[in-house]
Amino acid sequence: MLDEKEIVSRIIRGDFRAFELLVKEHEKLVFFVINRLVSDIQDKEDICQEVFIKVHKSLPAFKFESKLATWIARIAYLTAINYTKKYKRQAAYPEGMDDFHFTDETPEHLLDKKNMAEYVNLLIAQMPLAYRTALTLYHLNDFSCKEIEQITGTPEGTVKSNLFRARKLLKEKIEKDLKKEQL
Repeated sequence: MLDEKEIVSRIIRGDFRAFELLVKEHEKLVFFVINRLVSDIQDKEDICQEVFIKVHKSLPAFKFESKLATWIARIAYLTAINYTKKYKRQAAYPEGMDDFHFTDETPEHLLDKKNMAEYVNLLIAQMPLAYRTALTLYHLNDFSCKEIEQITGTPEGTVKSNLFRARKLLKEKIEKDLKKEQL
C-alpha cells in the first residue's frame, strides 16, 4: 500500500513514476466501478483513461478528507454516469426500478454454460443501477456505506436500503430458481 500523502506530493511535483504507481494501485478499482455501469468494452477503456486523466489534473485539489481510493472511485463513478448521459448510450443494464425483471433462464441452464459465479453476476447485472452499484462497491470493492455515500452522492441510509433490497432480490431469485430446478 502506498503512503497517500507521499505519492500525491510526488505526483504534484511531476514524478511520472509515482503516477504510474497510483494507476497500478487503483486501476482494478476504477475498472470494477466502470464495468458495472457501462456495457461496451471500448467505452470502458476510454472511461478508464479519462478517469486517470481527471485524477492527475485534480490531485492538487485533493484535501485528504477521504481515502484516496474513495476519491478515485467517485471520479470513476461520476465519469461513467456522465459518459453514458453525454453520449446517450445505454447504461450497462436498465436503470428503472419499476419495470425491473430478472431473466427467466434457469440456473441449471446457466450452470451448464458457465458457473455459479457467472450466474450471480448475471443476476446482479440485471438489477437497477442503484442496487448494482451498492452491491459492487460494498461486496466487491470493500467500501463502507459511508464511503459509498461519498462516491455516489447517495445518502448513507439509501445505500443501506439499496444493499438490503438488492440482497433480498438476489436471495428470492436464487431460491425461486432452485425450487424450479428441483421440480
